[in-house]
Amino acid sequence: MAGIGGIGGRALAARLGRVGVWSFALQRLTAADEGAAVRELERLGYPSVWMPESIGSKEVFTHAAILLAGSERAIVAPGIASIYARDPMAMAGGAKALGEAYPGRFVLGIGVSHAPSVETRGHDYGRPVESMRAYLDAMDAAQYAGPLAAEPVPLVLAALGPRMLELAAERADGAHPYFVPVEHTPIARERVGASTCLAVEQTAVLSTDPDAARRIGRGFARNYLALPNYANNLRRLGWSDDDIANDGSDRLIDAVIAWGDVDAIVSRVKTHLDAGADHVCVQLRAESSADPALAGYAELASGLLGL
Repeated sequence: MAGIGGIGGRALAARLGRVGVWSFALQRLTAADEGAAVRELERLGYPSVWMPESIGSKEVFTHAAILLAGSERAIVAPGIASIYARDPMAMAGGAKALGEAYPGRFVLGIGVSHAPSVETRGHDYGRPVESMRAYLDAMDAAQYAGPLAAEPVPLVLAALGPRMLELAAERADGAHPYFVPVEHTPIARERVGASTCLAVEQTAVLSTDPDAARRIGRGFARNYLALPNYANNLRRLGWSDDDIANDGSDRLIDAVIAWGDVDAIVSRVKTHLDAGADHVCVQLRAESSADPALAGYAELASGLLGL
């Protein structure tokens, strides 16, 4: 795939660093304010920033360009650009343009999204692995007239189940599991093998109040537990329908969302790393979904960046 993928999982892992930031809140800010937020995360020492492409969010390539232009050295990665939001030529062209403009600072993360989101966009949701494989083939064949970066843009696939993880190992530099308990990480590592970068998202709430932490956690988890891809992944791991129902049992919320003091959150991230993750991107949730939680990331920085 000329210009995309092929730097290798070990090179991508070294570039991303052991711990990064994953943020929904950035898309709720003005361009100026989110640029300032990313510069603060850079100052704190976080090497990479992930952001979503969801229904109603900022368009992911435009958003990535805003973040890249507003910062100095942060690596920016969509988590995840939907294959149903743009055709393969547009996806490849957008990634190559950002890769040339910001050498070494853009990682292309793509995924099949979810049936409700895809239907909202006016498309039919296809078989995930087959759709992704065909999309990658079309990206590989896409024409591009612009100049290429000196090295390819790294490619990461959103992956939960065994077949998508295996496809990530076959066709991409990395895999990005999202909304997963720690028990998923060694399974994912076994599926992708040693050479693929395993970049795991970990949601966290910096609060020692169980009621407050779980309330914020459930507010975040509610939509994901209603999506078949995430619910089925949890069932594969042995979680029951009773755990998944009613916005999640306490046990499930505690497994998917780390909460507590700095030591508790750092410990959860370390557990992912010890279980086989190369990179853990921490999504710190606050009371407001528009709060980028900079004070919390500052409080966590020493512990997380020392892992």
